[in-house]
Amino acid sequence: MTKKPAAPGAATGPAEAELAAAIAAFSVEAPDMPAIIAERAYSSGFYPYSDRPKRKTYEAELHALQIELLKLQEWVKAQRERVVLVFEGRDAAGKGGTIHRLTQHLNPRFVHVVALDKPTEAEAGQWYFQRYIAHLPRRGDIAIFDRSWYNRAVVEPVMGFCTPQETAHFLQQVPTFEKMLVDDGIRLFKIWLDIGREMQLLRLHERHQDPLKRWKLSPVDLAAPARWDAISAARDAMIAASHAPVPWAVVLGNDKMRARLGVIRQILAQIPYEGRDDTVVGIPDPAIVLDGRAFLARAAT
Repeated sequence: MTKKPAAPGAATGPAEAELAAAIAAFSVEAPDMPAIIAERAYSSGFYPYSDRPKRKTYEAELHALQIELLKLQEWVKAQRERVVLVFEGRDAAGKGGTIHRLTQHLNPRFVHVVALDKPTEAEAGQWYFQRYIAHLPRRGDIAIFDRSWYNRAVVEPVMGFCTPQETAHFLQQVPTFEKMLVDDGIRLFKIWLDIGREMQLLRLHERHQDPLKRWKLSPVDLAAPARWDAISAARDAMIAASHAPVPWAVVLGNDKMRARLGVIRQILAQIPYEGRDDTVVGIPDPAIVLDGRAFLARAAT
């Protein structure tokens, strides 16, 4: 049985003590990433792979899957379907890059990415779900939420932007809300991208050091390392409370290439679009694409 990773303050040897100290002292502004964090990043969070995929192999698989995504989009248009993809996850887990590969070759007139800023004063006075409803797809369209109504379950409570009572009320309402969407014919998919702690630190540091990526760092991103355990607890409570009627898929994202392929396969495999090539789609990698409840069980062992 896999053991839970030790907390940073529970070092069990010299190397673990060094790692705990490096995590405690971490700063994105430091000129160099501590070597022990960089060394542990890929395998952090009990990531199941030690090898990295070949880029040429990845690019060939991605190309074939993106052709399947085009078939899917044509089917959605022809059948006047409505598809909603909800992306949540750890800060720096790769949501943006995954969404980019999903939409890269799709017709932008029939797919839109929803990435809402903080609510306006008027929106703050509405029913919580109201501003998200305005962005649901019309028939023939795909809507992709880069963060969603689930802000109320993780980001807002952890950052102190809402009360515990508001989060509890949300978790009580959200299964009913999503059942209404599904009953109305919307195909809803929920993806949580997870990464190990050391990998998150590495990516945040890399973003800060790169002037072309620094814009990606929000105050929430910068606060994430200090709130690691609180985010874990909020994530687990969210999945447990909202896994039905629409299940969560948790994708382990320490390797961006594997995660992107896993997410695309997870979506393609569940929609019966015309002309689907199952030799290309295959099945999502079960080592990194987990049912939400299976992920919770894994985290508890």
